[in-house]
Amino acid sequence: MSKEQLETNLAALKLLQNETNEKLTDHKVQISLLEKELADINKPVLTPSQLDDVHEAIEEGIGGFDFSDNDNYNIEYGIDYDGRVYCESLELCNHENLVELIVKEVHKLFVEAKDESDA
Repeated sequence: MSKEQLETNLAALKLLQNETNEKLTDHKVQISLLEKELADINKPVLTPSQLDDVHEAIEEGIGGFDFSDNDNYNIEYGIDYDGRVYCESLELCNHENLVELIVKEVHKLFVEAKDESDA
């Protein structure tokens, strides 16, 4: 092969590689869109107003939790070299109550469907 033929073949292969990479990128985008659609297929559809209601219900549930109650936390203290006391760790220990408050508020927004297998 001559130098010109080799350069032509090389340029053609590079062009083919670029086209293939573009197609691969397009396929990856299409795959991710289809995977998202598949994941969302059985999710209930909510209007923006309904999503706002869920948001407000969560806020109400959190608002009903007493974050200032010391019994809701496990606190471990430490003493540094200057003799100052500091909080070494702080753990929310009554998070079940917070979850219960949130779930209670969100459940107020919905009517539970009857399970047909129980009937």
